[in-house]
Amino acid sequence: MLGILIQLGLSWLLLWMVEKKNLSALGLMPTALRFLDFALGFGAAALLLTAHTLATTTMKGNTWSIHHQFSFHAWFSSAWWTIKSVLFEELLFRGALLYLLLQRTSLRTGCLISATAFGVYHWFSMGVLGNLQAMVFVFIGTGIWGLMFAYAFGKTRSLYLPIGLHLGWNFFNIVVFSQGPLGKQWLIVSDNGHQITGLLSIGLFLFQWFGLPLIVYYYLRIFRKNDNRETINTTSYSTEQD
Repeated sequence: MLGILIQLGLSWLLLWMVEKKNLSALGLMPTALRFLDFALGFGAAALLLTAHTLATTTMKGNTWSIHHQFSFHAWFSSAWWTIKSVLFEELLFRGALLYLLLQRTSLRTGCLISATAFGVYHWFSMGVLGNLQAMVFVFIGTGIWGLMFAYAFGKTRSLYLPIGLHLGWNFFNIVVFSQGPLGKQWLIVSDNGHQITGLLSIGLFLFQWFGLPLIVYYYLRIFRKNDNRETINTTSYSTEQD
């Protein structure tokens, strides 16, 4: 938690020194629309992660069971770890730095720079540096999602939607389905060793990479295109928004 507070303090300092603005520039003040963005982002990410995970394990013939030793304390501890990791990444890659970048470049350019940094960051956080094939896959996969998070911030001018998307996916992936760095969590899969091959494997892979980003893109393009209810200053944004 101390790290998050330090990030907020540094973000405030940076925003004040460069733009004479405070943390409200990041869209942190709660509103009904921002809560809706968070809920929709969390729900959509959770649903797609669940659909992809269950489809994959069903096609492999695997089964899930509840980890009965996973206590309430473990639930809380794992959830809190996930929340902190998501907040750390969002404040770092979609916080003050992206805001300032968007004030000086177009939405497209700012999002691409943020996504590139997000992809490179995961070479280190996922420990794949030096493994060229893994580096390419990690960069593309996390870069696409970094682009989605950055675009969500740029279009809504708030961190609520990217945090909801990021948290929904990570929480269900790590805490519910035990597919993250914390090991066995609530549900445990019995792997019989079967593999999915051919076009079906490619389809599942592409769905994991592009499914949620495409949904978010069209949500923002269609349902939020003419939404002017968010009011942070965007007068210095480039006119090249989409």
